[in-house]
Amino acid sequence: MADPVKVDIPHKLGREAARARLDGGIGKIAEVIPGAATVDQRWDGDTLHFAIAVMGQKLGCRLEVFDDKVHAEVDLPPMLALFAGKIREKLLGGATKLLK
Repeated sequence: MADPVKVDIPHKLGREAARARLDGGIGKIAEVIPGAATVDQRWDGDTLHFAIAVMGQKLGCRLEVFDDKVHAEVDLPPMLALFAGKIREKLLGGATKLLK
């Protein structure tokens, strides 16, 4: 397993509003990765755990919501590790739009 992609996305919504945006827009986050689809999701406290299926691989993802930021981690299988930089860029851009 490659190192996870980690991104902090700042926001000014507060914890509850950020959670609501993420809950209602999780499908949009998966859309930032071409050919990806969200396959399952669950909340554990202030952390949203979800999986994305892409290119026959399943990516484990976590979004931990804080008052002023969301910490995102995406676990990449070795086959997709080459795309870590692009995934980081797309995640940062897509999640930032969702939290505005």
